[in-house]
Amino acid sequence: MRVFPLRFFPAAALALTLACLLAGCGSAPDSQGVSQLKPVAQRRSAPDFALKDADGKPVRLSDYKGKVVLLDFWATWCGPCKLEIPGFVDLQRRNKDRGFAVLGVSMDDEGWDAVRPFVSRLGVNYRIMLGDDLTARMYGGVDALPTTFLIDREGRIAAVHVGYTEKKEFEDGVEELLQAPAPAAAAGSAGVPALFTRAE
Repeated sequence: MRVFPLRFFPAAALALTLACLLAGCGSAPDSQGVSQLKPVAQRRSAPDFALKDADGKPVRLSDYKGKVVLLDFWATWCGPCKLEIPGFVDLQRRNKDRGFAVLGVSMDDEGWDAVRPFVSRLGVNYRIMLGDDLTARMYGGVDALPTTFLIDREGRIAAVHVGYTEKKEFEDGVEELLQAPAPAAAAGSAGVPALFTRAE
């Protein structure tokens, strides 16, 4: 599995991507019929955050309570990130009406000047925010890109993928989470479960 350290220079990232493609990265062993998700008892709550999208509007993970979320940390200069994005676009298109959302967190130092034209060129159809070091630390440091989290309807991290991951693995994980029984309402919460943890 090929990953890029968070602060890799774009030229180095491109060179490594080309080497990976030429040499063949290989694929994960066939895991058909085997869940790639963590058992429910081993899932921890996903930290909540507030980051701004391209329109300057705040986006909070807790805004998506009750939905399955694919949370992707990426950058425009990261080759494997670029390879994964079309699959995320397709997942968003096919599942947005089923209680699913993709959220992209760009870790580009150049900010929106680099991100806006990139997402426009790729036809990204999901919300993109600019990340920061605090959010990365909340999610374990995010030392390599891409790093992608699958979050269940109860706001718990069900899977973590570091480095390029095949689209089918994401599809299988998302489908399993979407088909899981809806969370039971917490007592006294007017039918809305308490989801997500707040950063200290």
